[in-house]
Amino acid sequence: MLVKLFSAAGHGVDASTIVVEVNAGGNVITGKISYWMVGLPDNAIKEGYQRIQSAIKNIGYQFPRVKLVINFAPADIRKEGSYYDLPIALGILAATRQISEERFKDYLIMGELSLDGSLRPFKGVLPIALLARKENYKGIIVPKINAREAAIVDGLEIIPVENLFEAAAFMDNRLVIEPIFADSTQEFYQQQANYVHDFADVKGQENIKRALEIAAAGGHNVILIGPPGAGKTMLAQRLPTILPPLGINEALETTKIHSVAGILAADSGLVTSRPFRSPHHTISDIALVGGGSNPMPGEISLAHNGVLFLDELPEFKRAVLEVLRQPLEERKVTISRAKISIEYPSSFMLIASMNPCPCGYFNHPEKECVCAPGAVKKYLSRISGPLLDRIDLHVEVTPVSSEELMEYKRSSENSSCIRDRVMSARLRQEKRYHENQNIYCNAQIPSSMAREICAINTNGMTLLKTAMAKLQLSARAYDRILKVSRTIADLSDSDDIKIEHLAEAIHFRSLDREGWAG
Repeated sequence: MLVKLFSAAGHGVDASTIVVEVNAGGNVITGKISYWMVGLPDNAIKEGYQRIQSAIKNIGYQFPRVKLVINFAPADIRKEGSYYDLPIALGILAATRQISEERFKDYLIMGELSLDGSLRPFKGVLPIALLARKENYKGIIVPKINAREAAIVDGLEIIPVENLFEAAAFMDNRLVIEPIFADSTQEFYQQQANYVHDFADVKGQENIKRALEIAAAGGHNVILIGPPGAGKTMLAQRLPTILPPLGINEALETTKIHSVAGILAADSGLVTSRPFRSPHHTISDIALVGGGSNPMPGEISLAHNGVLFLDELPEFKRAVLEVLRQPLEERKVTISRAKISIEYPSSFMLIASMNPCPCGYFNHPEKECVCAPGAVKKYLSRISGPLLDRIDLHVEVTPVSSEELMEYKRSSENSSCIRDRVMSARLRQEKRYHENQNIYCNAQIPSSMAREICAINTNGMTLLKTAMAKLQLSARAYDRILKVSRTIADLSDSDDIKIEHLAEAIHFRSLDREGWAG
């Protein structure tokens, strides 16, 4: 007997329907293989036959002693992963008339089986749930531990099952399983902007806070340069707290990436706060941008709609840093293999930190630098010019002395106050770019639009020409200064870029200043 079930295959942050066909019939010839799996299954699927056989026997059903042919259609798409165990097992039971196949057409079915018939969780259930809703399935059948994640998709029955016996009984109309529903919108707004850190914890460093406020308002990349203990990491950790809260569509897109990567907590639904990713400097280029034989998202995609923090930037391998250049411009990364090409979104804010020299005390107000002559320039040369050009704000972080820290009595401004100003500036940008698709903030303005949107007067042009000549800025750095000055004007609620806005933007190019590195 031939039966058909429906499952899915993940492709990046999307999924496509897979038809699982099971045909049972014909006598088994002793000493010959009694089953065939066709349709480009990988080894995890082929090995699943042993799991399925044990699971069917251990829940009290009969495993057939007939020929089995299992086909995955379309046959030209590579099928990977162990979550085809459940549809194959149910298909075998239906093809041998042990359960009914009547409800198969209504559901997408996924799950990895253990030998005792219990179900194990799998990665990437959210894109599959979205596919089921898009293609008008009644619902999906998934392991109970995955159900909470899938339930954030409205208008879909999420049937949680703990083992193969429950799934078979549900399909045979012998067991009623209540679907899991979640009010994702209410949960989203309840947990939105729930951060542990706050800028109120930072004493002093007003100039750095100002730079991060500008960065958050315009979506600009930042590099913090300062000695050990100056507070670079502490400031970077608080950047997400002043970014505008995630929108519902941004949250869903971010959650899809985290679902595919398998890093969502079992009891979590939507990602409600902006991601903050801080990989160690020993990370490989594949771990950073994504990849592998079955391409998975890397750190830059896991930071999508959030912040990627690279601490001790010069300590990263040069090849690792260079792979950032294209994603920073295009806000996506394409991973190509011989038979597949997958695109992951990677629209993130980059914040990096570094010591000014190997010993860390160059330009320190109290401690003396002990580096050899030329060591500072050699240290900075570990970061390529093209990468630095893509970082809009270069900010010197000077340490707060212990005396100042102990005597500092003024209460620092908290993150919510700064975030209100950032959101006001972002609202101006939203109105400005409402007709331009895929432009949401000043940092995303293409060069072709920068001269028009960031127009400056004659005095401003004179100042910028002088800065260009003195600092020997590239054309990309020129555009960056214009975009940052546009953001500063937005924070000042000004329609025009004034000379003081432009001067402040030029000020935040520390690494371009003549004589900075000795």
